[in-house]
Amino acid sequence: MAVSYRPGSLAGMRPSQRLGRAVVATALAVAIGGTGVAVGAAAAGSDDTPRPAAVTSGQETRAQQSGYADVVSQVLPSVVLIRTADGLGSGVVLDDAGHIVTNAHVAGTATSFQVQLADDAQPREARLTGSYRAGDLAVIQVGDRSGLRPATFGDSDLARAGDVVLAVGNPLGLSSSVTEGIISATGRAVTEPAAPGSAGTVLPDAIQTSAPINPGNSGGALVNTAGQVIGIPTLAAASAQNGTQAQGIGFAIPANVARDIARQLIESGQVSNTHRAAIGAQVATAAGADGTAAGVAIVAVTDGGPADQAGLRAGDVITSLAGTATPDTTALAEVLASKDPGQPVTLTITRGSEQQTVPVTLGELPVGGSAP
Repeated sequence: MAVSYRPGSLAGMRPSQRLGRAVVATALAVAIGGTGVAVGAAAAGSDDTPRPAAVTSGQETRAQQSGYADVVSQVLPSVVLIRTADGLGSGVVLDDAGHIVTNAHVAGTATSFQVQLADDAQPREARLTGSYRAGDLAVIQVGDRSGLRPATFGDSDLARAGDVVLAVGNPLGLSSSVTEGIISATGRAVTEPAAPGSAGTVLPDAIQTSAPINPGNSGGALVNTAGQVIGIPTLAAASAQNGTQAQGIGFAIPANVARDIARQLIESGQVSNTHRAAIGAQVATAAGADGTAAGVAIVAVTDGGPADQAGLRAGDVITSLAGTATPDTTALAEVLASKDPGQPVTLTITRGSEQQTVPVTLGELPVGGSAP
């Protein structure tokens, strides 16, 4: 069944890259209410950023025996409802300074927000700290910090298929809602479609989960049975034919990515290190004689960038990268999502009627950029 993706947020509801070494590209069409490429590697937290904690089998056993009630009571105070003029979503409390991480498509274009805690119906005012649309992550800061409880973040690199997880958020405005599922897969490369004014991007290394993710869950918490946040729920699958939400297929940005990007936004208001590979070129999908996608055409190369140094030029058509076919820009972005800056790869290109192989050393995606 062909599927697309919807954001788990009421904001911008409409149809519709790289830390893990083994990114599995999905052959799915995608829909989301914002752009996004998850970026960043697990980084040592700043003094006010939660550090990963270890999971113990004893914690898991106690959680199972209590039906996860203890886990829920531990996590709920750390998950907030975020309201903007355009809609609502969820967020996770990062630190005692009042910083809250959420999705960029939840924050949208707003700079001020109303935040509601699980145990306090009185809304609190918050301001935007920074937004990184290419990673679909944002940080806001609430003014009244009384009663805030920072979440405990786990090491998302340890997440495995089959692990039980809970999605905590505010779907459809129903605050403090919890759904249960398992991790269906890790390392998914999930492509988001183009939105007005921005190109489509890729979320690399996403966590796929069967825990239901509904509108309003975006920016909330995907937690393990030890009560540790291991992901930020972001996308839910939907049928490409009729837009009906596909049950049991949702995606979350890994917690290690979210913490790294949030740290950079808190420190400087912007992302200074994308951790994303790029070839340094403007590209577009090339159409064949029959009108179908036939590769990725280079429109322009960045002076001094990887493509320029490799001798690529406007008019070249990339048909594969590192042995993986690239019939369109989405496919190229997905392959790049699995690579590291500085990694040598081989491109297969068509120049005129001639096919060539070209060695390229990948560069790093510029701040604010989108692949490739």
